[in-house]
Amino acid sequence: MTFLIDAGGDTAASLSEIAVGASAAEALGADGVLLSETKHDIFVALGLAAQATSRVQLFSAIAVAFARNPMTVASAANDLHEASGGRLVLGLGSQVQQHIERRFSMPWSRPAARMRDFIEAVRAIWSAWETGERLNHRGEFYQHTLMSPFFSPGRNPYGSPEIWLAGVGERMTATAGAVADGLVAHSFTTRRYLDEVTLPALDRGAASAGRARPGVAVPAFIAMGAEPDAIERAAIAVAKQIAFYGSTPAYLPVLDLHGWAGVHEQLNAASRRGDWEAMGEVVTEEIVREFAVVGTPTQVAAGLKARYGDIVTRLSFSAPYPVDPELWSALYAELRRP
Repeated sequence: MTFLIDAGGDTAASLSEIAVGASAAEALGADGVLLSETKHDIFVALGLAAQATSRVQLFSAIAVAFARNPMTVASAANDLHEASGGRLVLGLGSQVQQHIERRFSMPWSRPAARMRDFIEAVRAIWSAWETGERLNHRGEFYQHTLMSPFFSPGRNPYGSPEIWLAGVGERMTATAGAVADGLVAHSFTTRRYLDEVTLPALDRGAASAGRARPGVAVPAFIAMGAEPDAIERAAIAVAKQIAFYGSTPAYLPVLDLHGWAGVHEQLNAASRRGDWEAMGEVVTEEIVREFAVVGTPTQVAAGLKARYGDIVTRLSFSAPYPVDPELWSALYAELRRP
């Protein structure tokens, strides 16, 4: 199976570094630049990436939907899609309840149902701009019934962006199958979880809407280096990132599937104590290799192809440590090799 390669952005990068990183990713031959919403507004970051590039797709993975409303998202995405020459892929996600309620002070309820309504509302807004017909979205959570010509940007010359939806749990994943152009899996996943939980839920959602399975994007953990010592350091960094996610109750089902619920309990207790350093030590080499592909660029490329090649539409990389640009170049070259 042929998949697109998306270069993941550094979540700690400054705005100027985001632009430089996007340009470097394009020069290396990436098909897309994938940015997440952590320290900066996602649409500002993607706008800077758009200015610094001319070819790559610009993938928000993810924009926090429930921190906004469908009209603000529809407008920002429409503008960015036009300004970039039709290169935006709008990736949406829900975030978790405490962040929506306590960080963003926004409502939270029935996230999968709310997300479906959200996406349908965004598409209704785009359709009204495209056709000039009356806006009349009356959903369970969102109602958009006013769009005067003064506020309509009109038809986008590049059409509307694809909408991809992030999902971990079965309900949100099924929602992606029903209404999105693709599913963005979480980096905290395993091939077994994809096979036994994610893909069946995605297919159920697609079947409920009478459509084929949409695309699948995986941001795969990799522990990559040129020498054994560098690989070991990368694996330790990945273990710490796995520990961070594994301490969160929302991601317990992934560990539980493998019989590692006790690991979650240890990680959660350590996080409550603020003992972040000790958490990485709870994650064993076995766990790291279940979540991540480890080795040199050649070994990582072969492992990624074997693990994800038959199911993934878009592949990106979660590497929470510095990576030499030459290693990225080597990895891309190996992934492109037949």
